[in-house]
Amino acid sequence: MKFKKTFRILAAATVVAAICCAPALAAGNGNVADVVKETWTAAAAQIKTVVDSVVFPALDMVLTIAFFGKVAMSYFDYKKHGQFEWTGPVILFACLVFTLTAPLYVWKIVGL
Repeated sequence: MKFKKTFRILAAATVVAAICCAPALAAGNGNVADVVKETWTAAAAQIKTVVDSVVFPALDMVLTIAFFGKVAMSYFDYKKHGQFEWTGPVILFACLVFTLTAPLYVWKIVGL
């Protein structure tokens, strides 16, 4: 009984994978590099727009929340133990500065 159930699930997954998979063939002489290059060229502007307007702001928001949370926790630890731990807030602040300034230079590194 368990074998039949497992077999049905695997068969269904195989059928779904076969239906959803599309063959990727290089046209003409079979040069895959040219196809990838053309696809990147066509999608580069859209990728840049999405990353600039969605990914970097989301990272900034998460790092900002983590930074202020870590500063608050470090303050409470300072009140409890009398020693302020700088490592966590400094690392989060450096990451926050990095992600805030990344759109200015990351596209030059990538080549856009």
